[in-house]
Amino acid sequence: MKKNILLIGGSHGIGLAIAKIIQEKHTVFVASRTKEELEGLSVTHIPFDALNDELDTSLLPDTLDGFVYCPGSINLKPFKMMSLDTFHEDMELNFFSMVRVVKSIISKMADNSSMVFFSTVAVGTGMPFHTSVAAAKGAIEGFSKSMAAEYAPKIRVNVIAPSLVATPLSKRLLSNDKKIEMMSERHPLKRVGQPEDIAAFSVFLLSDDSTWMTGQIVGIDGGMSTLNIN
Repeated sequence: MKKNILLIGGSHGIGLAIAKIIQEKHTVFVASRTKEELEGLSVTHIPFDALNDELDTSLLPDTLDGFVYCPGSINLKPFKMMSLDTFHEDMELNFFSMVRVVKSIISKMADNSSMVFFSTVAVGTGMPFHTSVAAAKGAIEGFSKSMAAEYAPKIRVNVIAPSLVATPLSKRLLSNDKKIEMMSERHPLKRVGQPEDIAAFSVFLLSDDSTWMTGQIVGIDGGMSTLNIN
């Protein structure tokens, strides 16, 4: 069945990888700041800045079968070097902006629809220097479980918690071969994630193959959250 699916921030990284897969079979709307990478894809682009804009829902269909919120941040510093503004900024982009969009489109979500959000492995596995991003993503996990309970059985709500993925957002952490090797060695599967790794599971959560799954936090993380082989 052809679905109407909205991606917030689907023009780079994981969001773009999702868009490339689902545009072949579904009607896809991408709300993002840029659209250059979307050229050649069968998607409808809606200009949208998650931090500053209200989503124009008049540009969307009456019903949505799938929704994915992709914007995020990676601020990794010692806590003593983190300003309170950093915590505010991470919470604003990762959580409050997401909630604003969800409020604007929740009435459009169809029966048996699916919402997909992103957390981080650092919420369930404490890691140094992750206080700000882990706090913001932890809010997403709590929000999503409550939403899943409140909207069952009409809407399924699930969260993917990745480890480090090679996207424009993480390029500073993977800027040379030595950094890539070091980050790869930290993972039991000995590589960092690729956008396609996360996109594939996102597509599964949007599909009818996952209709008995809701309220879950799923680690797609190279084994980082559950295995200690070092």
